[in-house]
Amino acid sequence: MTFTAKSSFKHEDQVSTGILLTNLGTPDEPTKAALKRYLKEFLWDPRVVEEPRWKWWLILNAVILNIRPAKSAMAYRSVWTDRGSPLMVHSLDQQEGLQELLGDDVHVELAMRYGNPSIASALQRLREKGCTKILVFPLYPQYAAATTGSTFDAVADEFRQWRRVPELRMVSSYHDHPAYIDALAASVRKQWDAHGKPDRLLISFHGIPQRYFDNGDPYPCMCRKTGRLLAEALALKEEEWLVSFQSRFGREAWVKPYTDETLKTWGAEGVGHVDVICPGFSSDCLETIEEIEVENRDYFLEAGGSEFNYIPALNANGKHIRALAEIANAHLKGWID
Repeated sequence: MTFTAKSSFKHEDQVSTGILLTNLGTPDEPTKAALKRYLKEFLWDPRVVEEPRWKWWLILNAVILNIRPAKSAMAYRSVWTDRGSPLMVHSLDQQEGLQELLGDDVHVELAMRYGNPSIASALQRLREKGCTKILVFPLYPQYAAATTGSTFDAVADEFRQWRRVPELRMVSSYHDHPAYIDALAASVRKQWDAHGKPDRLLISFHGIPQRYFDNGDPYPCMCRKTGRLLAEALALKEEEWLVSFQSRFGREAWVKPYTDETLKTWGAEGVGHVDVICPGFSSDCLETIEEIEVENRDYFLEAGGSEFNYIPALNANGKHIRALAEIANAHLKGWID
């Protein structure tokens, strides 16, 4: 084992506290080559796809990476902005907003689990700033092994190379934090003030295979609790809202109900006006902008619905940044005042 070193390090130097703010990731550009690199890293993570490695290696390299990159690149081009992918743009704005609120006592660095900036590079920047205490803050409100768990793996892998490992804390989830729920509720009320209250609110989360839940992953339970707390904050009746799950992949059963099938059913049943919010996504990205706002809108309208509105993710909304700061401060107690 070879450990990285900092020859100029002085043990008497003033130490600092850092926050590693992380999100899932994004390709560097909306091209087939960039998508192939990104998808290979993402889909090879054993936390994401829990299949025997030999079997999944064949499927991934012989089939998926030869077909999916071109299709995904086309979808990314439809949402790409002058500043880059929406997820990267919003994540950078969240980093800037959180840094401003927390002040100079804390160094906030942004990293992506897959792609750039990498977790390893962001941790190196925190080390260069003298951070001997680091809070890992994944922007996943609901814990899942494939997201928060995988982030911990990447952080631990990097620390295996360090001679001096910093003191470490981690935000495991904040799915029921009052400030987070309040920010969600405020975003819904703002939408309703502008466009009217819908017949139903669909609270859609990224799905996971049913098998993962059966094996102990708490993610669906946390999603349902977030949905219930949001519905209570909005004083919704039982028949006015539902939690569903989107973005399923492959042939096996995923946690139900499915978002696309729910919207098709509601449209066919005569539900006229539907709003959809995706509280599991801290930033708007391909799965919200293209999958929900375009693809699933079409499903609902083609099935007979008349009005569909997507309520944007919290992104760099002021209440959201304040909620993130409140959550961070709770975990930083004892490290800084």
